[in-house]
Amino acid sequence: MRGADLIREARLRAGLTQAQLSDLTGTQRSVIARWEQGAVSPSIDNMLEIIEACGFELPLVLVPREDALDERLAKNRQLSPERRAQRLLGQLDKAGGTRA
Repeated sequence: MRGADLIREARLRAGLTQAQLSDLTGTQRSVIARWEQGAVSPSIDNMLEIIEACGFELPLVLVPREDALDERLAKNRQLSPERRAQRLLGQLDKAGGTRA
């Protein structure tokens, strides 16, 4: 999820207008609008400040990256959509899934 989406969602969940959020944070409304539109990316510090002003927390923690499926996904991306669908349907048949 992008910073723009996080800021907009936090503001909307808090029931705030951009002008109200601007008053709360001292950030110009036009800057908030540009962040929400994705025209400008906020710094992490700015994004966290805005989200906190909306009454939310965005905990940032480092977790180990899981890349076990990266090679398989890369191979599947090379297939046509039709071939990927055929593979999926074949796997469902093997697993006892039903087709409509």
